[in-house]
Amino acid sequence: MIEPHAPAPPGAPPSWTGPARLPVRPGTGRFLVLVCVFVCAACGLVYELELVAFASYLIGDSVTQASVVLSVMVFAMGIGSLAAKRLRWHAAAGFGAVESALALVGGCSAMALYAVFAWTAGWGGMWADGPRCLLVAFSLAIGLLIGAEVPLLMELIQRIRRQDAGGAVADLFAADYVGALVGGLAFPFLLLPFLGQLTGALLTGTVNVVAGGALVLGLFRRDLTRRARWTLLLTGLVVLGVLASAAALAGDFERAARHAVYGTDVRVAVQTDVQEVVLAGGTHGRPLDLFLDGRLRVGGRDARRYHEALVGPALTGPHARVLILGGGDGLAAREVLRRRGVRRVDVVELDPGLVDLARRDRGLSAANGHAFADRRVRVTTADALGWLRQARGPTYDVVIADLPDPGITASTKLYSQEFYGLARRVLARDGRLVVHAGPVTARPRAFWTVAVTLRTAGFAVSPYRVLGHDTGFAPGPDRSTGTSRAPHDWGFLLAAPGPAPPPLRVPAGHSATLTQSDLTADARAAERTRVRGVRASTLVHPRY
Repeated sequence: MIEPHAPAPPGAPPSWTGPARLPVRPGTGRFLVLVCVFVCAACGLVYELELVAFASYLIGDSVTQASVVLSVMVFAMGIGSLAAKRLRWHAAAGFGAVESALALVGGCSAMALYAVFAWTAGWGGMWADGPRCLLVAFSLAIGLLIGAEVPLLMELIQRIRRQDAGGAVADLFAADYVGALVGGLAFPFLLLPFLGQLTGALLTGTVNVVAGGALVLGLFRRDLTRRARWTLLLTGLVVLGVLASAAALAGDFERAARHAVYGTDVRVAVQTDVQEVVLAGGTHGRPLDLFLDGRLRVGGRDARRYHEALVGPALTGPHARVLILGGGDGLAAREVLRRRGVRRVDVVELDPGLVDLARRDRGLSAANGHAFADRRVRVTTADALGWLRQARGPTYDVVIADLPDPGITASTKLYSQEFYGLARRVLARDGRLVVHAGPVTARPRAFWTVAVTLRTAGFAVSPYRVLGHDTGFAPGPDRSTGTSRAPHDWGFLLAAPGPAPPPLRVPAGHSATLTQSDLTADARAAERTRVRGVRASTLVHPRY
């Protein structure tokens, strides 16, 4: 997008010596310049959104990454506009050079970020911050180039036909903002689902360099020297060659980078309408790893321990009707169906693509025991919070919140006071709610924030945790804990409406045996030291 610029001060030397010699009529030429403004604005916004999306996916915390990218880019746009004042006397050549550089930097930014993250982020030390530093560098470079477009385009449109500054700015901004709208809609609805982040960025760079080159070499070629025309033409062809080569190698590059991030057992990698789903292993005796948007959701050896600890204590009382919020992988449903007396299981999952994989993929369907083929299971595709708002109850004996980690910004509404209040409304009088509240050891403040929020919503809670295997380095990024190591414990909260906390009992035969006395003592000691200063979460968690 472009920003307003003040007109030249009185007495400043004019940046043109006369009307441009155009191969078309002035009205047509002016229209073509505005079309180029439209295209450049769309490409610029795609670059911004692509950096935000990639940063959120690779680094985590979408709010923080979006703030960093946008603030750095807006700052750089102002600096770029000031720097471009020196090019106004050579506006056509300067604009062609800026567009070539912008297409190259913006088009290759996604591939460069992915490469640094895949092959250097795990080295530790100074390399651990490599993706963040590169993100800031790309934001700064792209912002500088986008900002430089504005005074040059203003100069070109005035070269065609001198116009009052207010009218020229209005025309330029109208084309710019409409282009930004198109780019902002094209990224999530066209580029990302159909081309992916890498190819989408490369295609955007191609459109960018073609539009800029066509305007300068086609419309303003008579303002350029012979040497400048050939230099811009060769530069544009080189940029197109680089982008085309990168697009041809994007598939192989993405597979190699994915193997570097997730390991060599990757079998499935799909971008659904909601998230990227990666399955590694799960066949020929290999443990199954499930990654959602880069985060390890199901980890081989510990999958059964996690889901037994999540489901088992909640089902020690009445459990004829069970609601699972999330759980699109089917593993929580598998644990529920193992218990006698279950008559109905409702699963509310946001991502239909994940549910489809849980039904069709041989590794994942074997891991969940073909739970979604059971006639007692009914799946609804909906946002959990929105679904609870529409639900009427009390209906369920047990509600299981098998949701993304509470440390992820996008999931904060699923750990809010409103969410738990709605969950309480669909519970039977003696019903129970169980929540995964993140690792107790790594992030105790997040865990106890969820506990306080449950109490504020009218629940009494029994906190507990289960230890995972000491797996050391876990393949794939786990940004929810700020480290690439798998958490060594999972914290859970078993809740019931009313003043009395529900008794914590673990069914026999579970692979992760919990001792209630140790858990209770550990929970009380931790709460005395950790809950001070923690407040309930309404819709946004306090930073932890």
